[in-house]
Amino acid sequence: MSHSRLLLGALGLAVAVDLGSLAAGFDAGHAVAKPLLMPLLALWAVLRRAPRPLVAALLFGWGGDVLLLSDAEPAFLAGMGCFAAGHVCYLVLFRAHGSRYAVPRARAGLLALGYATALVTTVALLWPDLPADLRLPVAGYSLLLTAMAYRAAVRLGLFAGLGGALFLLSDTLIATGVAGWPQPPVPDFWIMLTYIAAQALLAGGTIEALNARRAPAATYGEMRAV
Repeated sequence: MSHSRLLLGALGLAVAVDLGSLAAGFDAGHAVAKPLLMPLLALWAVLRRAPRPLVAALLFGWGGDVLLLSDAEPAFLAGMGCFAAGHVCYLVLFRAHGSRYAVPRARAGLLALGYATALVTTVALLWPDLPADLRLPVAGYSLLLTAMAYRAAVRLGLFAGLGGALFLLSDTLIATGVAGWPQPPVPDFWIMLTYIAAQALLAGGTIEALNARRAPAATYGEMRAV
C-alpha cells in the first residue's frame, strides 16, 4: 500500500474518532483527534505534489484548530487570525495555479452576486447580536472567507468550489453560535463535519485540477519524444 493511501486511511480514522467523539459528547476524544486532521491532510497533499500555498493553508488551519479547542476569547481571535492567514494562502494559490476559464463568465458573475449578497446579509443580521469587540474582526474575516470561497469556484471548478462553500457554511455556524442564535443539535458535530469536508475538497480539488493540466503537457512531451 502506498504512503498516500496510508495517510488517507489514518486521516479517515482521525475523522471518525473526532466526529464520533463529538456526537457522543466525549471531549477527550475530540481534543486528541482534532489536532491530527490538518497535519495528515497536509502530508497527503505534499505526497501528491501540492503547491506550497495549499500546504501552508492547511497548516494555518491546524493552528486555528488547536487554538479553538480553548473557549477563551483571545484564543478565538488568534484562531480566527490563523484561518484568515490560511484564506490568504488559498487566494495566493488560486491566483498562481487557478484557471481564468474554470467556469463560464456568466456563471462567475452569478456566483459573485450570490456570494456578495450572502456576505452583506449575514454580516448585517449577525452584527447586532455579536459582542461589540468581535463585530469588526468577524466582518473582516467574513469578507476574506467569502472572497476565498468565490475564487475557489471560479478558478478551480466544482470540487474546490464546493469546499469553499462548505467552509463558509462551517464558519457561519460558528458565528451564529457566538451571536447566541439557536443552534442545531450537537452544533460542534456539524461545524467539524462541514469544515473537514471543506478542507478535503479544497485540497483534493486543487490537486485534481493541477493533475488534469499536467496530463496534456506530459502527453505532448511524450509525442515530441517519439
